[in-house]
Amino acid sequence: MVNSQGPIPRGELVPSGIVGLLGTQGPTSRTDIARALGLSPATVTQVTKDLITRGLVEELQSVPSKGGRPARLLGLVTDAGVAMGAKVTADHVAIVTVELDGTVRSSAAHDYDPGADDAIARLGQILAKEVAELDDRLLGVGVGVPGSVDSQASGIVDAPTLSWQAAPVGPVLRAAIGTPVLVDNDVNTLAAAERLYGIGRDHSAFLVVTIGRGIGCGIVVDGGIYRGANGGAGEIGHIPTEHDGPDQPPCTCGSTGCLEAYIGAAGIIRTARARQVIGPRGDLATLLRAATTGDAAARQVFDQAGAMLGRALAGVIHTIDPEVVVLMGEGVDGWELWQTGFEPSFRRSLLPARRAVPVVVEPWTEDQWARGAASLVLASPFDSTGNGGEQSRLVRARLGAQ
Repeated sequence: MVNSQGPIPRGELVPSGIVGLLGTQGPTSRTDIARALGLSPATVTQVTKDLITRGLVEELQSVPSKGGRPARLLGLVTDAGVAMGAKVTADHVAIVTVELDGTVRSSAAHDYDPGADDAIARLGQILAKEVAELDDRLLGVGVGVPGSVDSQASGIVDAPTLSWQAAPVGPVLRAAIGTPVLVDNDVNTLAAAERLYGIGRDHSAFLVVTIGRGIGCGIVVDGGIYRGANGGAGEIGHIPTEHDGPDQPPCTCGSTGCLEAYIGAAGIIRTARARQVIGPRGDLATLLRAATTGDAAARQVFDQAGAMLGRALAGVIHTIDPEVVVLMGEGVDGWELWQTGFEPSFRRSLLPARRAVPVVVEPWTEDQWARGAASLVLASPFDSTGNGGEQSRLVRARLGAQ
């Protein structure tokens, strides 16, 4: 059985599946819950009665029905539990606390050096302090990192930009915090959030593409995040864009000529400085100001970056065949500058049958990275493929599902 959230298994996942449905879709009648999850009305009545007793679900107002007595809507109890999300960057950790319906309740940021010898232990200390200050029922912690993660359940990370190789992030954090911890690539976490709360609720196959410091891609196929054999699917920033040669820019991955080396934030700045569009100390904000005030050379830098992104993304479209592409990340603040080069390059590079694929640009805030990480926890009721393993099971147990 498949619904807008993906397959929901029977048995032990039914209670948390109902909680997850109410959290992502809002107040819903028992009849609509049964229809959405492919359950019998009797099962829904029995399970929701238990969830009401446990204080996770409450009855709300009645709504007209097509026949018989009015249907009662069920909704989540707002303080039934929260998830914490942490986004790890090269200089700080962003942390949010998120309610079951995806609402961000609180946020914080901590300076952080991922290159320190005790970096992962230090991350555990930061999260343990945040957890200790919570007054709410914590379901689990999700962590997003800019790198490959072998699985959400184990959380072993390879992240060149953080100088991490086979870093035992999951095991260390679980020991430090004492709660379920799920770890994934940061763009995958955005895809998880989009699947739960965004345009991805209406699509079973879509891409989330991020532009900013790096270029990333979260891939959703058949309603689930596609992670690849080793958790590294979607690293489109490392698509080779030029032949090897002495003039190709170095990439953080150790190769040269990668897409990200050209159009990631550092690559764009490098290009602008080399063309003397900005000075040797100029940054991306300097370039953005110049472009938005009409500097033709500055605009050309973004125009060419957009064209390069368009060509590369067309290849991904041909490989995945998504229904829609969602663009996110810090770079979308200047998307109108990218778009002039992106649109013609992207559409021209696509097969005729694919040229109408929609590209949706979503507004960006820093909290979205960490909210995405929290979505790893909130998606646990729908973890029918076992990505979260024992950690997802522990989250469901905290929901009162077992």
